[in-house]
Amino acid sequence: MAILGYICAILVGVSLGILGSGGSILTVPIMVYLLNVNPVDATGYSLFVVGATSAIGCATYIRKKLVDIKTAAIFAVPSIICVFLTRKFLMPAIPNPVIVTSSWVLSKELLIMILFAALMIVVAYNMIRNDKYKPPPETEFQNINYMWLVAIGAASGILTGILGVGGGFIIIPALVLLAGIPVRMSVGTSLLIIAFNSLVGFLGEVMERHEMIDYHFLFTFAVLSVAGIFIGFRAALKRTPAQIKRAFGWFVLVMGICIFIKEVFLN
Repeated sequence: MAILGYICAILVGVSLGILGSGGSILTVPIMVYLLNVNPVDATGYSLFVVGATSAIGCATYIRKKLVDIKTAAIFAVPSIICVFLTRKFLMPAIPNPVIVTSSWVLSKELLIMILFAALMIVVAYNMIRNDKYKPPPETEFQNINYMWLVAIGAASGILTGILGVGGGFIIIPALVLLAGIPVRMSVGTSLLIIAFNSLVGFLGEVMERHEMIDYHFLFTFAVLSVAGIFIGFRAALKRTPAQIKRAFGWFVLVMGICIFIKEVFLN
């Protein structure tokens, strides 16, 4: 199982390379189910893996001038603040177990996995469905809705802090719809935001639980994920974005349903 888990680590990078999102949706289940990592630890490890992979992938987009630095900063500042506060204060404050009754116990680990499965199903639905929205042409002037960008940035940061997800599935639609950024540029901009979000979140993890982090495992997983992002860049050239999006959506949907069934009914 460990070998399969490390092979699947490459898929994390592939997803980020193709879609600019989805890496963390895969990272946590891979770590929990294939590499036997505790769910709470997996959300923290995911922040480093996705952050490092996104940072390297983002460098490619920056060289091609496909990153909107100004919009990224507007979105990232409230997001980064919320990520750090969530990992530093909110996560340690959640009791374990969360709920205890005479016949049932909701542990912190189980709560995280149930929330994660629900998130995967929602993300998959939005990736599979036919989206009739067409992004504006690059030359068209857009009034950027800064208030909404800040609000969604903060919400994305909280989600990143709790579940260890980069939030690309929130960030990319927000950049396209609220900032009028073309889809291809939104992918590069999303990777930059995810990199900052995730690495700042991991900093909070280091400050809180430095002695408990398995750095050897973490760097091994991250190196494989980084290799995957370059595979993803090449794969993106051979398929249309719609084909890739739907295929990945079905994969995430199946994984989300399986995780939900396992955690709720088979534990």
